[in-house]
Amino acid sequence: MNILAATENPLIPPLGEIVIGIIAFGAVYLVMRLLVAPRFEQVFRARREAIEGGMERAEAMQAEAAEALEKYRAQLAEARSEAAQIRDQARAEGQQIVEELRRQAQEESARIVARGEEQLATARQQIVNELRGQVGALAVELAGRILEESLADEARRRGTVDRFLDELDSIAATGDGGVPVSRGNR
Repeated sequence: MNILAATENPLIPPLGEIVIGIIAFGAVYLVMRLLVAPRFEQVFRARREAIEGGMERAEAMQAEAAEALEKYRAQLAEARSEAAQIRDQARAEGQQIVEELRRQAQEESARIVARGEEQLATARQQIVNELRGQVGALAVELAGRILEESLADEARRRGTVDRFLDELDSIAATGDGGVPVSRGNR
């Protein structure tokens, strides 16, 4: 082999290599243009559509979220209003219940007081009647001792007791303004 001839330029490749390089470049170019470039285009298009679709979906979802938020706020305001109405109604019902219970308690109290007054009047009347009987018996016994007469006879005793009670009533009546009290009013 020859050592580099002075006539050949080392920077310029041989013509065969240039032709093989052009053919190889053309083949790679055709493969790239016919097979790889369309695949890249298809992938880029799919990505672009996915990104654009994702953005559209995101915008749609954002609009739905805003609409849902507005509905939620409206429902919340309605629920608060309804809760306030229920609370006011419960307060009013509570006041009515309290008033009704207060009225019932007052009626029951009035009934108890009236019943107590009736019992007191009855007890007072019983005590007065018992005291009159005891006072009459004591008066008869005292009168019997004073007059030394025997009052064993029942008719006499009743007559004496009635006279004594009439005298007591007349004394009591004059002390109460001088109006005599008859035996029928006792």
